[in-house]
Amino acid sequence: MRVTPGARRDEIRVEGDAVQVRVTSPPADGAANEAVLRLLAAALGRPPRDLTLLRGATARIKLIGIAAGR
Repeated sequence: MRVTPGARRDEIRVEGDAVQVRVTSPPADGAANEAVLRLLAAALGRPPRDLTLLRGATARIKLIGIAAGR
């Protein structure tokens, strides 16, 4: 997915085969990464602890892992 930190509002968009996530948090001290995980967890109806940032901690393109169902 492609992440845009410092956006006007938090949102998730699916455009074609790409997922775009925009968060209002700045890209400093991992704040944007945490905001992305919280936003995705809420959209999926899962607790944030079920999501893990696997790749892209300092990049705009990120890979997120989701724990298997309960």
